[in-house]
Amino acid sequence: MAVNNEISYTSVDNLWLDPLNPRLGRGNTGPAVKQSTIMGLMRDWTLDELAVSFIESGFWPQEALLVVREKLYGKDVLVVVEGNRRLAALKFLKRAADGEKIDRRWKEIVEEIPPPAALFDRVPYIEVSSRKDVEAFLGFRHVTGIKEWKPAEKAEYIAKLIEGSKLTYAQVMRKIGSKTPTVRQNYISYRLLLQMEEQDTISIEHVEEKFSVLFLSLRTEGVQKYLHIDIMAEPNDARTPVPVEYLKQMSNFALWLFGSETRAPIVRDSRQVDQFGQILLSTKAVEYLEKTSRPSFETAFSLAGGDEPEIIRLVDEAAFNVAAALSRAHRYAKSKKLRKAAAQLGQDTLQLLSLFPDLTEELIAEKAK
Repeated sequence: MAVNNEISYTSVDNLWLDPLNPRLGRGNTGPAVKQSTIMGLMRDWTLDELAVSFIESGFWPQEALLVVREKLYGKDVLVVVEGNRRLAALKFLKRAADGEKIDRRWKEIVEEIPPPAALFDRVPYIEVSSRKDVEAFLGFRHVTGIKEWKPAEKAEYIAKLIEGSKLTYAQVMRKIGSKTPTVRQNYISYRLLLQMEEQDTISIEHVEEKFSVLFLSLRTEGVQKYLHIDIMAEPNDARTPVPVEYLKQMSNFALWLFGSETRAPIVRDSRQVDQFGQILLSTKAVEYLEKTSRPSFETAFSLAGGDEPEIIRLVDEAAFNVAAALSRAHRYAKSKKLRKAAAQLGQDTLQLLSLFPDLTEELIAEKAK
């Protein structure tokens, strides 16, 4: 039996929350994690909204939990591998209905509308033979589907498929309905996160909470070159993305992109990630970042020549405005205000032209024709 085609029913007390659930966070998962700990971690997952829905509409069979029969805490139990949030909502609701002292919100829910006993006695579930039998469903639902996990949770799940199930990038892609480059980048990003975690100089909490920024940064040539990461590496070669001799660069990278307990990151917005990659391609800009105690993103970007397109845009816009003014300026040849404005424009233009001496000669020659 891979996946049972029939829905079964059991008491909420016979169903166990999954201690391997990626949503609990990397530091909170493992077969020894207690159910009470899991409940505490899930307390703030807006479970009360689900509880109210259960009381008003019941637990629909089409939302049946997916469970696997596993040994947990030394005994064989039904562990929920899909639907942990729904199960936790039921467990909190039952505690409130039984009169246990929990959050006031739960007490108010059961006082307003007492839940029917059948809600806790007949919980629908479908049993699967093993976690592998439901991997594709979980991947599609939570990595690319409508109930997405957070970026770090997605990457961790992909890593488990690659390392635990020994799947290739292409095989994972087919399971979860994503694209192979996306799978590869998620895996390498996750392995980089684990590598950063080993460094005392990196505030890993800051990195993990902005994992999507880490993911985006790896697509830039500048980050790949600065960290010497092979973004096309196969799983065996990607387990340690940054070579040992470039760990100092990795610490710098994490500080600039994510900050620390005492320093804010220089990249303040995810929209600056591509520009950050451009900065890391410039030797002069990187030298500035590495040697300055409080570097500025704007200064580094300028040193990298990143503001050239903006300067060109400003000059183009000024030229367009002057051309538009010239079509009517002759009507106001005696205007003192126009003369003053023209003088300022002339001074600025002369200063700009001084950057290109040969251009001045070309313009004079062109006018003489």
